[in-house]
Amino acid sequence: MNYNISKRQLLTLIVSCAIFACSAPKQEESADMEEVVAEEAPAPITLSKVSGSPEYADASLAMVSPGDSPLDTGAISFNFTVENYELGAQTGDAGSKGLANSGKGQHIHLIVDNGPYSAHYESQFNKNLEEGNHVLLAFLSRSYHESVKNPNAFVVKQVTVGNPAETAEVDFEAPHMFYSRPKGAYSGDDTKNLLLDFYLLNVNLSADGYKVRATINGEEFMIDEWAPHQIEGLPLGEVTVKLELIDAEGNNVPGPFNTVERTVTLTE
Repeated sequence: MNYNISKRQLLTLIVSCAIFACSAPKQEESADMEEVVAEEAPAPITLSKVSGSPEYADASLAMVSPGDSPLDTGAISFNFTVENYELGAQTGDAGSKGLANSGKGQHIHLIVDNGPYSAHYESQFNKNLEEGNHVLLAFLSRSYHESVKNPNAFVVKQVTVGNPAETAEVDFEAPHMFYSRPKGAYSGDDTKNLLLDFYLLNVNLSADGYKVRATINGEEFMIDEWAPHQIEGLPLGEVTVKLELIDAEGNNVPGPFNTVERTVTLTE
């Protein structure tokens, strides 16, 4: 056999080997980098409707006190009448809902001036209110903090505490949105599904009418039905939730509470 090769052939062979030797590690490195990027890519944030909750269509809530007279600052006595709804009981589907659930059971959400709600498991309690004019919203809540949305299960009113320098009247015939959930800090399995819930007055949502724009960690979602939703795919750490009541043209609806932003914390 003839093993003689020309200088040109030898040079071509050397160059080919060099190219292959250099390119193989780069290809492997590129594949490794793509794998790392794929592993680090965050899961998408999703928002989906929560359905199937007990309706409590005949439940009712009425406020006995405070009344309409000006109140003293400090501890205000609240007294409610609750019918066809058991405070302190676990909602029937709490164990299968996959949402953060209160071990103390069903309760009343009390919201003052659209601030974070306080949860009350009995119909009578005290709560401190500072001097000023305040809007109170109270509604019945399931044990996993989803509001009962029937027309008899809430109370809204304005109260005056102390002697504020100015008076303010809120038009309770106008559209209003109050923020409820998510709230506070979540850990462990409770971070997987967060309840998004709000309370509406004098407004109906629809595909071609009023909507709620939810911006969650910068991602925008449009809600055209007054229903609870669950948020999935959130990273650990701080989560920002902004809710805006908008009209059919996408304009913000005027009102003291119709745009609100909150931060919640998720930990392992």
